[in-house]
Amino acid sequence: MKMLHYKDYYGTVNISEEDNVLYGKVIGIKGLLSYEGETVEELKQDFHNVVDEYIADCKRNNIKLQVFIKVRLMCVSLQNCIRI
Repeated sequence: MKMLHYKDYYGTVNISEEDNVLYGKVIGIKGLLSYEGETVEELKQDFHNVVDEYIADCKRNNIKLQVFIKVRLMCVSLQNCIRI
């Protein structure tokens, strides 16, 4: 799955063939932050706008920012995982 990344936030990329639109949501935070666009560039711009608005709203309301932590693990067995 392709992902967008901006200021420590990640977002999904989905296609609605029915509506002929690209859309996604910011992952790793409580709540729903969604974005869309008819082109990849519009999708990226709306994603950036949503993240910037989220950060501004949190600062304005003195709310701690939530950030998705992307962790990669390599597992040889279920008992033997290491962070890479």
